[in-house]
Amino acid sequence: MSDDRRNGQDDLERRIADAKARNTHKVHGPQEGVSENRGWAVGIEFVGSVLVGAVVGLLLDKWLGTAPWIMIVLLLLGFVAGLRRAITMSKQFDTDFTNDKQ
Repeated sequence: MSDDRRNGQDDLERRIADAKARNTHKVHGPQEGVSENRGWAVGIEFVGSVLVGAVVGLLLDKWLGTAPWIMIVLLLLGFVAGLRRAITMSKQFDTDFTNDKQ
């Protein structure tokens, strides 16, 4: 079989570099690392809301002598609030990403 392309090492390296340049989306400046930071923010807010609910519930249980019921309720409420916030932030990131691509 005949191949119209040259088989030299330099040609291969040039074609690889061209393919990488076409398929790599380089981000420089203030946008670099934004997605990673947003991901961390979602995770921290989720964990924080669950922990705040648990701690407040634990303190109320100790004060009112109702252990562990208030902590369980507030833990679940913190989980729901964190999940709702994570979903809201994720939707916002999706719309931001879609707008950036256009």
